[in-house]
Amino acid sequence: MEQIAALQFFVRVVESGSFSQAARELGVGQPAVSKQVAALERRLGAQLLNRTSRGLRTTPVGADFYEAAVRILGDLHEAESRVAYGHERPSGAVRVAVPPILTSMMIVPRLPDFFLRFPDITVEFVVSERYADLVQEGLDLAIRVGHLDSSGLVARRIGNMQFATVASPAYLASHGVPLKPSDLDKHQLLANRYLGAISDWHFTNSDRDIVTPTAGKFSCNSPSDMHAAVLADLGIVQSARALFEAQLRSGRVVEVLADFVAAPLPIHSVYSSTRVAHRVRVMSDFITQCLEEQSSLRLQQLHSVEE
Repeated sequence: MEQIAALQFFVRVVESGSFSQAARELGVGQPAVSKQVAALERRLGAQLLNRTSRGLRTTPVGADFYEAAVRILGDLHEAESRVAYGHERPSGAVRVAVPPILTSMMIVPRLPDFFLRFPDITVEFVVSERYADLVQEGLDLAIRVGHLDSSGLVARRIGNMQFATVASPAYLASHGVPLKPSDLDKHQLLANRYLGAISDWHFTNSDRDIVTPTAGKFSCNSPSDMHAAVLADLGIVQSARALFEAQLRSGRVVEVLADFVAAPLPIHSVYSSTRVAHRVRVMSDFITQCLEEQSSLRLQQLHSVEE
């Protein structure tokens, strides 16, 4: 247990940037934190932190050890949470920052199942395109799509965002079917906006790996409105496959340029600390399950097509 405590102290020092702040967060005296980290360095035979008048920074060895310590503490907490499920009913409020592409189509429809299982938890989704500051905004958890920058936050990969380029049959009947990305120059492209800017479309194995749609007849930052625009025969969009999964199955929309599909983006759960409350962990696990079921459904569809 002493080694686990040393890992916890070291991680908090790195994440807070000072021994005194780590001590306040842990509810202990600063000498105890300094002693634990110094003992850890002696046991490892390596310097983990550079201490200067301007603050603390991890050494190269310390940075590697920090990443390992975060994983170890996260795995330990997750194991404890799994055991606790059978002995404790989590309760309280959970505030989650989540991008709009994931909420209405992939997570919210499943919330009745979550509340049946955890009736004492209340959930607030803070839906935003931007990366929210967990500490400043009082958030318990953030779900982020895309490659993460290095930071003091604790991240756990929970899935992937698959993409598809789609249009309605009526639109394609009127305008033709693009056979390669360069053919998109002749089409009405529905542009996704992110923080006011138009998002590029990505392809692979093509004469054009990136297509930047212009702000034509319609652009927006709302996934539900983009969904409605495609069904209204306004044009072609590249978006999360899950947004159109039901319509792809029914034939109300058609995938184009499937041979040039963009690589998926990772999805992470992000926390401000390795200490994650039980109610927050079950919310994260629920969102992970939603994403896993979406991926499983996609694999089943691929197998049925192959057969």
